[in-house]
Amino acid sequence: MSFDICIVGSGAGASPVAYTLAKAGAKVLVLEKGPWLTEKEFYKDELAISLRDAYNPKLTDEQHVIEEEYEDNDGESYWQGEPTSESGWTFWNGTVVGGSSNFMSGYFHRLKPVDFRLKSTFGAIPGANVADWPISYDDLEPYYAMVDKHVGVSGRLVEHPHQEPRSTPFQYPPLAEHAISGWIDKAAEKIGYHTMPVPRAVLSQPAMGRQSCEYSGYCSNYGCSSGAKGSGRAALLNHAVASGYCTIKPESKVYKIATGDDGKITGVLYYDKQGRKQKAVAKYYIIACQAIETSRLLLASKGKKFPDGLANNHGQVGKNIVFSGGGTGSGDFFYEDLSEKQVNELKQVGPFINRAIQDWYEIEDKNFAGNNKNGKAKGGTIDFLFYQNPVSRAMGTQWDENENLVWGEQLKQNLKTEFTTYKTLRFEVFNDWLPNDDCFVTLDPEVTDKWGDPVAKVRIGGHQQDLSVGEYVAEKAERLLEAMRATNVSSSVSSSPPSNLQAGGCRFGNDIKTSVLNKYCQAHEVDNLFVTDGSFMPTGGSVPYTYTIFANAFRVAEHIKQRWQKQVG
Repeated sequence: MSFDICIVGSGAGASPVAYTLAKAGAKVLVLEKGPWLTEKEFYKDELAISLRDAYNPKLTDEQHVIEEEYEDNDGESYWQGEPTSESGWTFWNGTVVGGSSNFMSGYFHRLKPVDFRLKSTFGAIPGANVADWPISYDDLEPYYAMVDKHVGVSGRLVEHPHQEPRSTPFQYPPLAEHAISGWIDKAAEKIGYHTMPVPRAVLSQPAMGRQSCEYSGYCSNYGCSSGAKGSGRAALLNHAVASGYCTIKPESKVYKIATGDDGKITGVLYYDKQGRKQKAVAKYYIIACQAIETSRLLLASKGKKFPDGLANNHGQVGKNIVFSGGGTGSGDFFYEDLSEKQVNELKQVGPFINRAIQDWYEIEDKNFAGNNKNGKAKGGTIDFLFYQNPVSRAMGTQWDENENLVWGEQLKQNLKTEFTTYKTLRFEVFNDWLPNDDCFVTLDPEVTDKWGDPVAKVRIGGHQQDLSVGEYVAEKAERLLEAMRATNVSSSVSSSPPSNLQAGGCRFGNDIKTSVLNKYCQAHEVDNLFVTDGSFMPTGGSVPYTYTIFANAFRVAEHIKQRWQKQVG
């Protein structure tokens, strides 16, 4: 059967395209490597999430090779790769229908106008491949508003120093807040900080056939059993399928995009659930497998006109992969130091903290140690959170202060102390991971997946500027925890990437020599090929990526719809 649209992947970059085109009457096929799970399968199984990584492939079946930089005895640096089946370090983020959007925390911060023109604003940075975007914030803003409406974003608007322009108010009222949000606000005001409520892709009231948040306390890394979380599956794909024009084929692993001698796509080749080779043919092909796997698929799709991989005749596929710079920090609140009222407030489980600080989204400090221009540099965002998952919280209690394993009464006492005497408030810092020549994807020449196809080899070199910014912003967050009278305040900033925040590899731009896609995320070299996951991003911004991926996919979907409608008359 021939389709109008064939989409590889089903997450935040894929679902808006399926939704928009199916609603317009196009025949849409979605190929997803993972199973098709629904709310009834997303029960709150801590062991499945914390210890078994239940919603991702086994690393012995499917893995990556991660290449890190080391130093030899003579002080010379070298790069060495290690398969994730050996390290246990997974770069899978949700191999199911709806992708990683099923398991996100749903922090929905927009990019800001400055994020679209980093190079123009702050200048070139030695060792980094910073580039301005070929579109502006104003070009994307209407599609952020579309995400607010169709995916469902809850929040309230307050003025703060780096508030981005908005054309519409939030579509849904804010979620219930944990009492500690007020503690954060009060301490911030005392030291001159400006807090802001965090917009969340979680429904605060029933809408669009979905239930509202049930405040179970299990959100990050968990699938949503109420449908309140705005995953691509719950928010968009369900409606696309209901239209009668969208077909989803789960457990279908695409291994190559085939092309003829003239370079035109002849179809998508995939293994079905039974392991049989199949082929899908369409008028337009959209790739949205998340950044690493999208680069891998294009590199593996070699043909006569594309000997180095599809759309890669200028060697840009897989280059300039970005993650998220920053780190984490925390402070403890011991119950014995608090009033009974404060203890009861702190023990509350369920409501979100929903607090962030963006006072240093742009750093205006001539004493800042990093690269800056005219006393200014790009900064970051601080978000606050609790670890609600008891299994994760218990990790570490099996050791004593000398790192000896304990059991029996000592282990019981450690667990009792952990769960009954204090609570830890944590923060995360998000700042740009600068694109650079030592962060890219290639195909590994030796390691293959269970189908015998080469896996992606990912070099994960960071940039010193990322560390400088992360440390600067983390120090500001520590100061707030100290103002709240927390103890054991600390933070950690690392150049080790968070594997759930990945973008780049097929950046869009106006120059075919330095980009893979044009401003509509259409491949420069292949007329009917589009990439709509985070791969298109030249730079990542200082916030999580999902909101922007959704918005851009809606933008590109409108472009594809107009082209398709003209084609069918």
